[in-house]
Amino acid sequence: MIFKKNLQRQNSALANKIRISYLVILLPNIIFMLYAFHTLWRTNEQYNEMLSSVVTASAFSLDFKEDFDYETYLLIVGNVRLENSGIPTLLSDAREVVDGLKDYTDNHENQKRLASAEKYLNNLEVYIERIRDNLERGDRYEANMLIWENDVQIVTALLKDTINEYIYYENKQLQVTHTANRALFIRSIEISVVVFAVIFTCIVLISFWMPLWITRPIEEQVKEEQKQLRKAEFELLQAQINPHFLYNTLDAIVWSAEAGNQKQVVSMVGSLSDFFRTSLNKGKEIVSIKEELQHVRSYLEIQQIRYQDILSYEINVTRDIYDYSIPKITIQPIVENALYHGIKNRRGGGKITITGIENRDSIIIQVRDDGIGMNQERLKEVVDGLKKDNPDKNSVYGLYNVNERIRLNFGDEYGLTIESFLDKGTYVVIRLPKIQT
Repeated sequence: MIFKKNLQRQNSALANKIRISYLVILLPNIIFMLYAFHTLWRTNEQYNEMLSSVVTASAFSLDFKEDFDYETYLLIVGNVRLENSGIPTLLSDAREVVDGLKDYTDNHENQKRLASAEKYLNNLEVYIERIRDNLERGDRYEANMLIWENDVQIVTALLKDTINEYIYYENKQLQVTHTANRALFIRSIEISVVVFAVIFTCIVLISFWMPLWITRPIEEQVKEEQKQLRKAEFELLQAQINPHFLYNTLDAIVWSAEAGNQKQVVSMVGSLSDFFRTSLNKGKEIVSIKEELQHVRSYLEIQQIRYQDILSYEINVTRDIYDYSIPKITIQPIVENALYHGIKNRRGGGKITITGIENRDSIIIQVRDDGIGMNQERLKEVVDGLKKDNPDKNSVYGLYNVNERIRLNFGDEYGLTIESFLDKGTYVVIRLPKIQT
């Protein structure tokens, strides 16, 4: 009986020692596991925040421009009153999205993009107020349509591009975080192998089951993250399309196809593809002059087919400046102004000429049209508008925004200068620094 009690006592002590030895053996692994899961949790939280940012911004980018342009058009033609339209709600919701995105990102450049988005929303509120004032004063349909075409649609396009750029860089950060997660996962496996190699000499069963217990939830998490990343990338691609320009061009393609103009259809489809490829350009804000010229050339090729009776163009830029830097989508808005406000308003049509040269300390790109031009009073209003922080209602906001982007990227000594003569045409000079891409 005593022997039995002693044996039980010894067995109990041995069991306690084994439990203690198990604990000592497992303790480093437990500490490591706690650290690894804590780190994974933190990186996962950061990843989910960035993913939420991309998804939120994608929803905004997909819907806002089309809805706002359409609601503004309905307001102008008198189908709805401002208080009954969706415009106030669209602006309010857009501001909530932009304000919410500030909490998601700590990227300095994306913070600047959100600041630009706020500025664009402020501009849109100003335009709506001007349209409402015009409606209250009487029938000022033409003035309101000019605001809609020259201001609202351009600013909503810039706002959409800004949000798209935000999405791109957040998505890029998502990829970096995803890579970091994978690296952490690999490091975790490596350390686990070392720890379990030691444990294996003592506890075979534990060394067999522990890797499965650790790796299964991590692998599931990685798969889920990859799934969410693919979804975000798909939404990002959808958000890049400008539907109005696309619809108009597709209509022209359909008309050409019905008319049997096969070569014209092929040309327009190729130009449209090039236009959107260079518009996206991997989300880069600064591109080469060569890339920018390809973008505007694609635009002009499409527009020349649509307006073949009134539009001709020439691009004569020296190849010596092809590799210098320019903000993306700088020349195209100026060319668009030349077409819609110069060439189309003059009987018989006209020509747009783009030239570019290298000066001693700068790059000079010139966009000239022989359209209807401006009188000196109107020219003064436009030139003064480029110098103001908030141009008045008669200024050209497309030119103002192009000028501001150049100044923000390169300094106040660079930007646009304009000359115009009524019934003779307009001459826009883009001055850029000599910075290689």
